[in-house]
Parts: sequence; structure tokens; C-alpha cells
Amino acid sequence: MKVIVIIPAAGLGTRMAPVPGKTAKGKKPPPSKQFTELAGTPILIHTLRKFAAVHAVSEIWIVLRENEIEGLRERLRSDGRDVGRKKVELVVGGEHRQQSVENALKAITASPDDIVLVHDAVRPLVTSEIIQQVIEAAKKYGAAIAGLPAVDTVKQVERTSEGAVIKSTIPRAGVVMAQTPQGFRYSVIKKVFDEAAADGFLGTDEASLAERAGHEVAVVMGSPRNIKITTPADMELAEFYLKK
Repeated sequence: MKVIVIIPAAGLGTRMAPVPGKTAKGKKPPPSKQFTELAGTPILIHTLRKFAAVHAVSEIWIVLRENEIEGLRERLRSDGRDVGRKKVELVVGGEHRQQSVENALKAITASPDDIVLVHDAVRPLVTSEIIQQVIEAAKKYGAAIAGLPAVDTVKQVERTSEGAVIKSTIPRAGVVMAQTPQGFRYSVIKKVFDEAAADGFLGTDEASLAERAGHEVAVVMGSPRNIKITTPADMELAEFYLKK
């Protein structure tokens, strides 16, 4: 059995970009979110290092926009030699995350019981313990994610032209905040992606496709530090955690 990691990194990360009109004339636009430097190294490289350090991981497939592939190859040669301990492949992404992961699934070669992990490119603080726990749960249940119990009160709302109106309060005990990695036996993830493509269904994450197909998805404990870097404020928090 082998463990294959897919890192979808073809997004633009617009919430990290400066306000339109604020970029100085003649200056290059900022890099995509996953290539923004965190403590002097691109976020994506930090993320890749976490999976390269896990003994069980056999292959890492990175899904990128076509015009960013060669640049990452160069960066891996200079800053990512430790990542090169694993088999690393680069794949062209699609218009959205689901299509990007699907492109990788079409490219990999795997047996039904092999484990496929999908992880956000901009979650660089994931731990080897979380990765290993998701692998073990995916082996046992066929599908598993890292997640955290909700700590805030969760409200269901109805959108209006002026904002939103609360319709109900959702009991916190039944709510989990999903993180990544999300892990699946290859037979499971291939089946649910094929079904979603056939039906034209677009999910919010990989687990949502398994849920839709009626497959049980286990949850293992994530970490408050396993943040997804989405805004400049998240960068500040990630830098703080790295220093710690």
C-alpha cells in the first residue's frame, strides 16, 4: 500500500491581493497566495516539506496553473531539495479545485487500497501526527478528514438584499470545522469524483463528494494551528506560530 498526496495549488488567492489600484505603477503584481513568502520561503514549500517528512508518503502531486510549473521546478531545485526525497510530479490544474484534484487523479497510478490525501497548499502548519492519523483513519473507514469541534455559536441565516437574517441556531455539539488533509482509499475517491463529474456536481471539498455518495467519512482531531492562510492577518498568525 502506498500513500499519494495531492496538493491543489492552482488558485489565485484573491483575498491576499492588495486593493485594486493600490499596486504601484511598473511593479509586478503580487505572487499567487501559495507562493507568498512566509519567513523567507513560499508557503507551498513549507507545506510540501511537512508531507515529505512523513515516512508513509510515497508520492506528492502538485496541481498548478500551467504558467507557474517551471517556476516551481526551479524553486524546488534551490529551496526544496528535502521535498525531492519523495517522488514529486507537477500537473496542470483546472478552473476550480475539484477539477484540479480530478486532473491529478487521472494522472496517478494507484491500487484500490492505496491512500490518497488531498491537502490545501496554504495549510503549512499541519503536523506529521495529523497526517498520520488521517492516513490510519482512511485505511479503516475508506474516507477521513481532520477537523475541529466548533467553539463559536453557529447560526443558520437567510440572505436578504440588506444582509442576512438568523433563522435558527445549530447545536455546536453536532458541528465540526473541516480542515485538511482529507484522506481516502483510492477506490473511494475515484468513484465519488467520477460520479460527481457525471452528474455535474461541484462540492465544497473532497469529503462532500463522499458524503453525497453516502460514504461514511471519519473525523480525526485537527489543530487550531493548522490554519488555512487566506488573508494578510493569517500570515501574521502563521509567522507567530512558526517562531514558536
